[in-house]
Amino acid sequence: MFSITQEVTPSKTDIDGRMKLFSAVQLMQDCSEMWKKSEPAFVDFLLQTQGAQLLNFRYLEVRRVPELGEQLTCTTSVYGTQGAFGYRNTAIYDAAGHPCYLSWCIGAFVSAQTGRLLRLPQHVVDRMSLDPQLPMHYGSRKITLPDSAPIPLPPIAVQRNDIDYNRHVNNAHYIRMALECLPREFVPTALRVEYKRPVAPAAVIAPSLILQPTAAYVQLCVADTLCAVVEFTR
Repeated sequence: MFSITQEVTPSKTDIDGRMKLFSAVQLMQDCSEMWKKSEPAFVDFLLQTQGAQLLNFRYLEVRRVPELGEQLTCTTSVYGTQGAFGYRNTAIYDAAGHPCYLSWCIGAFVSAQTGRLLRLPQHVVDRMSLDPQLPMHYGSRKITLPDSAPIPLPPIAVQRNDIDYNRHVNNAHYIRMALECLPREFVPTALRVEYKRPVAPAAVIAPSLILQPTAAYVQLCVADTLCAVVEFTR
């Protein structure tokens, strides 16, 4: 398990002084990436194979929204691997150790040169730290869209600040864009996101929305190619 601590600072809060969901996802994403510092065998595997880890899916539960000034601890732990895929939990706890956000996700190991999947060897797995799954909901990773026509929304131009060191849109920014597509009165308590295709710099994203009483679905496309789909529930 790997952890980082952080305070809820003004830039991470909304108009009411409560932590933005986007900021929570950013913290989780940072902790997941920095986790590699605690696993030298995995880092060696990536270096030797010129590999990378890419996020395929995330499910996130909002248990309690922290407020400005609170001290938080974010933890990341891997609970399993299978071939070219890894499974992890990431959680954010308050100062009393109560969960604010719980998440599980699936990542793929791929060649940075060819884009093909890389199988994680057993001798690498044997040297990694695996932890029990956190108690939370574990459902399907496949998001099934309702049989309703999506509403097209204004295009979103990818900005330079959306791009990370992998040279495509950072995983958290897909969720930020999708959140902006929701009506203000829709406050999500959980989300699922499927990452289909990476979005390159300077791309223009065409979002669309399907809104239902307790759920909302945002599709993010580039040139008719679905790049990510996000399901929000409330």
